[in-house]
Amino acid sequence: MYQQIFDPVLGQLGLSALVAAIPLLVLFVLLGVFRWKAQWAGLSALAVAALIAVAVYGMPIAQTLSAGGYGAASSFLTVIWILVNALWIFKLTESTGHFGVLRRSFAGAGTPVAISAVMLIALGLPPFRAAVASLVANTAPVAFGALSVPITTLSKVTGLDFEALGAIAGRQTSVVATIVPLVLVFLVDGRRGVRAVWPAAVVAGLAFGAGQFIFSNYISVELADIGAALSCAIFLVAFLRVWRPREPLTVAAVPVVAGGSGTGSVEEEAALLERAGQDSRKNVILAYLPYAVVGLPRQ
Repeated sequence: MYQQIFDPVLGQLGLSALVAAIPLLVLFVLLGVFRWKAQWAGLSALAVAALIAVAVYGMPIAQTLSAGGYGAASSFLTVIWILVNALWIFKLTESTGHFGVLRRSFAGAGTPVAISAVMLIALGLPPFRAAVASLVANTAPVAFGALSVPITTLSKVTGLDFEALGAIAGRQTSVVATIVPLVLVFLVDGRRGVRAVWPAAVVAGLAFGAGQFIFSNYISVELADIGAALSCAIFLVAFLRVWRPREPLTVAAVPVVAGGSGTGSVEEEAALLERAGQDSRKNVILAYLPYAVVGLPRQ
């Protein structure tokens, strides 16, 4: 049976790690520099990875192809399948008209929605800054993304207990999560934004971090990000009921407010806010019900 050698390049672990990282470099260069389509860039990176596995790490060709197929199947049955269903739920709420209820529900009444719009939609940000903000926002949640697929993969690769790995990761990422909202506000609006909304950013970070820690250690590793996100939303909305920034942005200050689609006019989005709170409790429950079902713990 094939046994992986971790330092095949001149017996140096660092050099071997650099060679192993070449497929990732190929992927980034093809996507970012040559602007290849994602499927062709991914297949090219896969081919390079297979070549390195055979030529450098001495992995048998049959086992290399088998591992590649297993990885593709695992990706489809976990990450891609989750994305497909997420898009299906989105289309369902959109076609039934409940997406509008969600928009108005998130907008709330009196919440400084314009600041939330800048953070969540990044409307008007240069593409590079928007990309950086998105990547930074994903630092703390990524370990538990797609119902904790990274933890599941790590457990299978190492043979270590899944729950134990999730708990350890939750203790680490929850600390990072507490400062992420502050960093995001700084990336989006610089020092002015931090001065304006730092209390809300601190509450959001602490709530997300606490939720991630509690769920990963005591409730469900798979639901760590979902629980953390719900905790963050609940505490932030409650905090914004009693606190307002000294210089809140007005609707006229930005082209679209929170919950907007990015294509509506200022007048349309202002009308959206005026209708907030007019939806019946039944419609609000129906709008959130698909997401509540998805979030139910599994046996």
